[in-house]
Amino acid sequence: MKVLVIGNGAREHAIVRALTLDPSVDAVIAAPGNPGIDAMALCRELPQGLLDGEGVAALAVELGVNLVVVGPEAPLVAGVADAVRERGIACFGPTAKAARLEGSKAFAKEIMAEAGVPTALAHVCTTADEVASALDVFGAPYVVKDDGLAAGKGVVVTKNRAKALAHAVQCLERQDSRVVVEEFLDGPEISLFCITDGTTVVPLAPAQDFKRLSDNDEGPNTGGMGAYSPLEWAPASLVQDVVDRVAQPTVDEMRHQGMPFAGVLYVGLALTSRGLRVIEFNARFGDPETQVVLARLATPLAGLLYAAAVGKLDEVAPLRWRPEHAVTVVVASKGYPGAPRSGDVIDGMAAVGDDAYVLHAGTALDKGGSVVSAGGRVLSVVATGADLAQARDRAYRAVKRIKLKGSTHRTDIALAAQRGEILVPQ
Repeated sequence: MKVLVIGNGAREHAIVRALTLDPSVDAVIAAPGNPGIDAMALCRELPQGLLDGEGVAALAVELGVNLVVVGPEAPLVAGVADAVRERGIACFGPTAKAARLEGSKAFAKEIMAEAGVPTALAHVCTTADEVASALDVFGAPYVVKDDGLAAGKGVVVTKNRAKALAHAVQCLERQDSRVVVEEFLDGPEISLFCITDGTTVVPLAPAQDFKRLSDNDEGPNTGGMGAYSPLEWAPASLVQDVVDRVAQPTVDEMRHQGMPFAGVLYVGLALTSRGLRVIEFNARFGDPETQVVLARLATPLAGLLYAAAVGKLDEVAPLRWRPEHAVTVVVASKGYPGAPRSGDVIDGMAAVGDDAYVLHAGTALDKGGSVVSAGGRVLSVVATGADLAQARDRAYRAVKRIKLKGSTHRTDIALAAQRGEILVPQ
């Protein structure tokens, strides 16, 4: 099988890595890829960018690939998967219509209501006055979400009403914009990826990610600063509960409404004192959770994604998982997430050792051929271990060997879980 992966981040690097380890895969091409991906697969440019569906489809035809995997959310919402399918090539990723599950939080709430999915109470607002009223209805902590795509940074959770209102106003100043004001959900958060062909749902292993920039969940929201899997503290019935109460009803409802969802339905949820509640849906693999989930997946990835793309997921054998624990720590550039600095040389990646590996997120090559920072989240350092403590130790030892001027990373990824400090409300 020949596979084309669309994207240039650590998520795509993790997908490419998993595909290269699949014996059924003859070649992996990434567009546009990054310097890390380029070391293990062929990279091709996308002259008109990631949102150019016709360009992606033309490249897929030129390369003669059997499968296209679209990594990021923006190309999916822009209809890149539709353009690929129109050329008769299997594509892993939902249509533009189905990707609205991520592209519009208001639309996702409507689908959840129709499907009977448990989620946070919410008001969709189009004016500052409506926002102010909704904030007063729910009270603190205030949760305000940009309705559209915001690269994981469109959500503000704060006890400061003025800050919540200001974020909402900033979102509303864009043309035709809406914001969603929600009740705050207590309890630990979980990410579960569900592979689906529009009918059958196959869950992967749950993971937990860390959205805030700094230790102890302080600082602004980011695209994610680290993750780990599995979640030993989660109820044994959790995955099946999410499939039965969330993923399958949602997939069935989307099909019923004439926009079948095939790809990854990413379920972000909280285990609250009132049971599980959906925080959000995404229409693609999450970053950085993908890095740890795929590190543990023993089932070859290409066959699974291809089966979802061609409607044959019911023929896939039960997934196999490695027993190891996996941890990823994100190394971010100075100034992230506000004004990240680029162009700093990255040293030490070759010295991380055999117990960890580095996935490139925001990197580039300078004129001298050195790898430099080229974005906010620069690297994802991944390690596995017999238990969470060993995986954490290996990941952080590797992070210490990497030198990037002014960089930042959290030191507490998976620490509470390692210590047994995560409490699930009863």
